Amino acid sequence: MTAASRLPVRVPLVTEPKSILESLQMARRNVLSIIPAIAMTQPMVSGKTGKRWHMVMDPGAIRQILLDRLEDYPKSVVTKNLLKPAIGESLFIAEGAHWRWQRRAAAPVFSHRNVMNLSPIMTAAAERAADRITAAGPRAVNMLDEMVTTTFDVIGDVTFSGGDTFDRDKVHGAIDDYIAEAGKISLFDILGLPDWIPRPGRVMSGKALKEMKSLADNAIVERAQRGNDGTPDLLDLLLEGIDPETKRQMSTSELRDNLLTFIVAGHETTALTLAWAMYLVGFDKAVQDRARAEAQSVLNGRACTGGDVENLPFVRMIIDEALRMYPAAGIISRTAQKADTLCDREIKPGDTVMIPIYALGRHQMLWDDPDSFRPERFADRKAIDRYAYLPFGDGPRICIGASFALQEAVIILATLLSRFEFTPVAGKDPEPVMILTLRPEGGVWMTAKPL
Repeated sequence: MTAASRLPVRVPLVTEPKSILESLQMARRNVLSIIPAIAMTQPMVSGKTGKRWHMVMDPGAIRQILLDRLEDYPKSVVTKNLLKPAIGESLFIAEGAHWRWQRRAAAPVFSHRNVMNLSPIMTAAAERAADRITAAGPRAVNMLDEMVTTTFDVIGDVTFSGGDTFDRDKVHGAIDDYIAEAGKISLFDILGLPDWIPRPGRVMSGKALKEMKSLADNAIVERAQRGNDGTPDLLDLLLEGIDPETKRQMSTSELRDNLLTFIVAGHETTALTLAWAMYLVGFDKAVQDRARAEAQSVLNGRACTGGDVENLPFVRMIIDEALRMYPAAGIISRTAQKADTLCDREIKPGDTVMIPIYALGRHQMLWDDPDSFRPERFADRKAIDRYAYLPFGDGPRICIGASFALQEAVIILATLLSRFEFTPVAGKDPEPVMILTLRPEGGVWMTAKPL
């Protein structure tokens, strides 16, 4: 067996220029396939596909985009056209003052205290996942499906803990339908045409979204009238949220758009991280054994809690390494508003500026042996350039739910590794394919031996 064949699965990258039509066809199949292979060795790559674009891998230039000149690099038209029908002008899409007041109002929701208070819900979902895997017996389990179910359990319970009349299956189905259809980049998006022009393939998903938004609106109004006397959940905290500067509170539609943002981001991205982490621990038995020993030592047969997370450093390193190798958001895109210079290269207003997070995490100038699975590279986090590792973005627009996602991922992975020995199914390696998020296409198939 060659060294290359022992590496975890990778995306085949472009080695020669492609036409607009070829690029569009490739992007509809797998967005990451449009990344040129030289992006793994260069600080910046530029080109033109209908309009000028730049891919930036230099940490200093990335800091300029995400922090120093944040206002000059708003989210791209493509990103907004894909997501606005689902989540409106929520935190993820809004810009300027409209984004700032929402961020200030929502920030307390994800405080350390509130995230820790939600850990029993994460633990209960992890325990139910373990029960389902046990019930499956000796047959193989698709851990991608299992992780999607588990993380949707979590987000459903932390969002609507009061048993509101909210059809979770319909919401889940509508989200999946929208990601499957709306996530396919349209030529209209590439050309920057207005979002009121219908995109082929988004009509049916739009109907599902309309129903989903109606369900969410009703649940919000009901909760506002009824209140909740238990531990505040995500909806309670959002209802209470006030921007300390403007004293503004979110309207029902603003609450709904942000709630749907958190539901989508709060289960899809964490589920994918966990699915890739499961693939990787199946790929390397020694890593799995070390993580299991740590989890069993800390948990000692009991349920995992939020307080255990800091005592599971190696399990956390596996999550970090999975995020480096297979970031859920494989590319983030911005549109330059003003003239600028990045890596001694001219940036013009209207240029598309992309940060290919997938390429950044595998860049040969930033990481030693970047295509290898080595969780221990995160043992000393201070040794890693802040702008070389961006699974949650950075700057003022860093993912507001990062601590929530990391705590959830560690709790679920530690719970499963402490209960089972996982073996991958031969010949069933997943394929890394990104539409809106980087998914292991084909699933992550494993057999689980109870311990």
